[in-house]
Amino acid sequence: MNELFGTLSDGTPVHRWTLERAGVRVRVLSYGGIVQSAEVPDRDQGTGNVVLGFADLDGYLTHTGPYFGALIGRYANRIAGGRFPLDGVTYALAPNNAPNCLHGGERGFDKRVWDVAPVEHGIRLSRVSPHGEEGFPGRLEVSATYTLDADGALRIAYEAVTDAPTVLALTNHSYFNLAGSGDACGHELRIAASRFTPVDADRIPTGVLQDVTGGRFDFRESRKVGSGYDHNFVLDKGVTRSPAEVAELHDPSTGRVLTVSTTEPGLQLYTADHLEEPFVPCEGVALETQHFPDSPNRPEFPSTVLRPGEVFRSETVYAFSTR
Repeated sequence: MNELFGTLSDGTPVHRWTLERAGVRVRVLSYGGIVQSAEVPDRDQGTGNVVLGFADLDGYLTHTGPYFGALIGRYANRIAGGRFPLDGVTYALAPNNAPNCLHGGERGFDKRVWDVAPVEHGIRLSRVSPHGEEGFPGRLEVSATYTLDADGALRIAYEAVTDAPTVLALTNHSYFNLAGSGDACGHELRIAASRFTPVDADRIPTGVLQDVTGGRFDFRESRKVGSGYDHNFVLDKGVTRSPAEVAELHDPSTGRVLTVSTTEPGLQLYTADHLEEPFVPCEGVALETQHFPDSPNRPEFPSTVLRPGEVFRSETVYAFSTR
């Protein structure tokens, strides 16, 4: 089911699509591929929304900085100095998170209206990102397919091809609060990662893959999240062809559990310490499946280069349950 959600200043309509299966209802916008809401049961079979979002389009147009629920591209996370080399050419990007480029630049995929077509149990969002958009090379044909599995899990499958060498890293930027409100940093979290990537003052990885043992980044056993995180975890499984379980978020008050599975090698834990009105700091926890930040400038990191003739594929599953 789809309905008109609002209209941009240039007259472009924005539609909202509702996906429903196995007691889970997810609403997705054609603007930014935004997951506006995800209504899931708690242990007492009460239903509530577990992602942060807004009731109208104006909320998203006004509060752009946090990227609420959005599809992020062309490059999720930061690229140092807003530039990167590829095949002997240095490409300059918008330093929208000065001095770095963050989440694709000034007008990334999160601020574009996507074409939407229904598929079985879901929708397929697609667009063409022209050569030079936000400074990235290559004409990119990209899609993101949102479906609900038989158990109500939200599956996001990304695919892209290019006509020139480029870099690409996509993710979803939903903030989860499994209680529906209050302090999400009180949730319990487990991440299957023995290492993380420390960052400098500009939040760019230093290149070190640091052991988490015994420190505040050790989530190999489930524990309270706490605040102060905006870091990439190096998933023990690495890159995989099919999604493998990498994280679990649990709210003891409602019994809701979010299990994250992905093909990606990294997971950005962001505890949203800087959220502003109408939300408060730590009201949501983002678990962004990804390749590593600044990989185009770090040849030792898993590559994000996409070349003509190759097909980019990435898949992440957000499964909901209770206990």
